[in-house]
Amino acid sequence: MPLPDLNVYRHDKRSRALITLAGEIDLATAPLVSASLRECLYGGIRTIDVDLTAVTFCDVSGLNAFLHAAAQATRRGGTLRLHHPPLALRRILTPSDTALLLSGIPASHRESTPAPSWPPGAP
Repeated sequence: MPLPDLNVYRHDKRSRALITLAGEIDLATAPLVSASLRECLYGGIRTIDVDLTAVTFCDVSGLNAFLHAAAQATRRGGTLRLHHPPLALRRILTPSDTALLLSGIPASHRESTPAPSWPPGAP
């Protein structure tokens, strides 16, 4: 069986984690994404930033993994933010109106507050 075409890198800083994904997120690799995000949440991480700069493809399986993790993070008082989603994911996010769900910004501040950068304090 071939290895998934996705690499996952994690960097923690206190209660924050930066997850960098590289490759394709699809039905075969979405469970790896879910497991990585779940490990963060169960490990006490409250803010998860997901860098998708090196993701070449993401289908609805990936979107479902992110939505599920975002819901879990919210229930635990945390946030999940996607950074630099690939075009395929942006096309799914926009019509489904889920982009704001994954921004990590409270509904009352979404119109006026930009998403924070990683690492904290960076311009």
